[in-house]
Amino acid sequence: MRPRFLFAVVTACMLTSASAYAEDPIIIKFSHVVTKETPKGKGAERFKELAEKATNGRVKVEVYPNSVLYKDKEELDALQLGAVQMLAPSLAKFGPLGVKEFEAFDIPYIFPTRDVLHRVTEGPVGKSLMKKLEPKGIVGLAYWDNGFKDMTGNKPLLHPKDFRGMKMRIQSSKVLDAQMRALGANPQVMAFSEVYQALQTGVVDGTENTPSNIYTQKMHEVQSDLTVSEHGYIGYAVIVNKKFWDGLPADIRTQLEGAMKDATKYTNAISEQENAQALDEIRKSGKTNVHVLTDAEKAEWRKALLPVRKEVEGRVGKAVLAAVDKESAALGAQ
Repeated sequence: MRPRFLFAVVTACMLTSASAYAEDPIIIKFSHVVTKETPKGKGAERFKELAEKATNGRVKVEVYPNSVLYKDKEELDALQLGAVQMLAPSLAKFGPLGVKEFEAFDIPYIFPTRDVLHRVTEGPVGKSLMKKLEPKGIVGLAYWDNGFKDMTGNKPLLHPKDFRGMKMRIQSSKVLDAQMRALGANPQVMAFSEVYQALQTGVVDGTENTPSNIYTQKMHEVQSDLTVSEHGYIGYAVIVNKKFWDGLPADIRTQLEGAMKDATKYTNAISEQENAQALDEIRKSGKTNVHVLTDAEKAEWRKALLPVRKEVEGRVGKAVLAAVDKESAALGAQ
């Protein structure tokens, strides 16, 4: 009897242990570099809520905002190594990774409207770009909007000549480098988390970003002027470590895809409103002079920046640019 009793005890312990192990939630560490108050920050929190609900707690999403885990220069390495499972880096980050086609999103004035942008991100062009990430050990899940960029500086920036000799912070992108050089500025690659201090101390004279990022990072407090130029786009790709993603149970993947789809609709819906509110708060602060370009001034900017596309088309690929033009023409014809 005693051997049978011991066998029963051991078996029960093993089953209890297996049951407890099976109940341990799958952890997704979701790291990003902006605050919770931005469109991306709010999108990450919404995904967490939806994912945990959809999976009945089988998945737990831990969101780490504002570079608390990794700076934007470090986060892609961390994802590829499996130190985090999910990121939402700006599309400019994929050029240095070797997927240069994503830098098409950085070309000034390439998207005449949000509708054209969404035809690109939600259509065949966007899907084909995401597939190019898979050989890098990355699965692309969604495109999230932030919005269109404005320029800030320590003086009014109304004409291209106003940029001459200025040190302007950029993300690591050959297209953004060419953009600033076309304006006569000196581009300075710098991590997002370091920009406020660099502006405050004069290491750089200005930068470009969306109003929501400028406001939540308090950049407007250390810049005397902001120009509503809307010259370029900042968007994000929500990405996941491929080995981790492929190793998930199929039903969990399906539930997470549904949660991501809903979180994407939410994020993209609020981004325009969030940027408008941020610009209004910047005006109200009284710390920054806000300038809106006239039609004539914007035409000057377009003319000065037009050569950038020609300069970088060999890098980002003529086929990608032609596909973007096709979507723009198709929408214009409707």
